Amino acid sequence: MSPTRVTITKSMNASPEAVWQELAAIEQHVDWMADAVALDFHSDQRRGVGTAFACTTKIGPFKTIDEMEIDRWEEGSAIGVTHRGAVTGTGVFTIAATSGSESTVTWSEALTFPWWMGGVIGSKFAQPIFRWIWRRNLDRLALRLESDQS
Repeated sequence: MSPTRVTITKSMNASPEAVWQELAAIEQHVDWMADAVALDFHSDQRRGVGTAFACTTKIGPFKTIDEMEIDRWEEGSAIGVTHRGAVTGTGVFTIAATSGSESTVTWSEALTFPWWMGGVIGSKFAQPIFRWIWRRNLDRLALRLESDQS
């Protein structure tokens, strides 16, 4: 089964360093990700490759626990995860400087749904919903960063 891919890019009025500080604070992602209800870390590790956690995710009436592990940590520029819950796949946040005080954040996911969630058909149906939610999440991240600077 081929994964459904979603990529969102957002320009932010925040330095790459400020964006990185926010993205690297994994435990705070629930503060700006509307679909992330709670994070339960599997150990005391909160940063870097090997950080593992369960993310309770809720979209409308649908709720799932997404088992995730950070598999890429490039200080200041990228965080990647492997999804091992009901929905499997990979995701990555990347940060690029557009000027000294502005950045571009790209969020890419490649996800595969199990048969009982509709498989390929379910993932194709979910793709525009994910795109809408994740775009709003990046908008919320940008607002959070911009309010921290004022």
